[in-house]
Amino acid sequence: MQMNLTLSFFPEDSVLAFASGERNLYTALKNEEDLSGYVIHTAYENLDLIPSSALMSSIEYEFFKRQQGERVLAGLLEVLRQKGEYDYILMDAPPTLGSWVTNILCASDYVILPVEASPWGLFGVANMFEFLEDRKRLAPDLALLGMVITKVDARKNYGRQTMEVLKEFEEVRVFDTIIRVDSEIEWAQDNSRPVMAYKKSARSAGEYLELAKEVEKYVRGSRQH
Repeated sequence: MQMNLTLSFFPEDSVLAFASGERNLYTALKNEEDLSGYVIHTAYENLDLIPSSALMSSIEYEFFKRQQGERVLAGLLEVLRQKGEYDYILMDAPPTLGSWVTNILCASDYVILPVEASPWGLFGVANMFEFLEDRKRLAPDLALLGMVITKVDARKNYGRQTMEVLKEFEEVRVFDTIIRVDSEIEWAQDNSRPVMAYKKSARSAGEYLELAKEVEKYVRGSRQH
């Protein structure tokens, strides 16, 4: 509902126009319409998105009114998936455990769980594992691809401590790539650009590129099996 991802690709006036108009995710979900008509091309080759809206704050109620409300997104995505235009469809989920996140999980093949390297970063991990396990009755093929440690500050010990704690979850992969604190990310967001487009030489740009390679490797490996 904060529209952060949309703001990372478009200037504020464009984002507000998307949000107040008809071509946004909330409208598609409320009207249960094929998502293909809501896709917006970004300025970057092979990268599209569906804009968000502040009205997503009320989407839980919309799902509550529907039978099988937890599968609305999965149904609307199916046409888009069958067209085969995209190698990957990424869904940025909020840090909540409600019916919107359930919709995202039911429409997904894999989950990547970001864990912030901070005193509070590990607080909700156990709850998230329980939530994911419970949702597997709705999406039995859903797989946790792994956990990625983010916002690591080399001046503090939280990064190492977070890694040590996460390694105790023996059955869950922890990505080798970590994402460290980098002011270039904030500057890129302020300029409505991805960090790789804003400053390709930034440390965080290289880290996200390595993370993407890791994700692709594990996804391809799981598909081969």
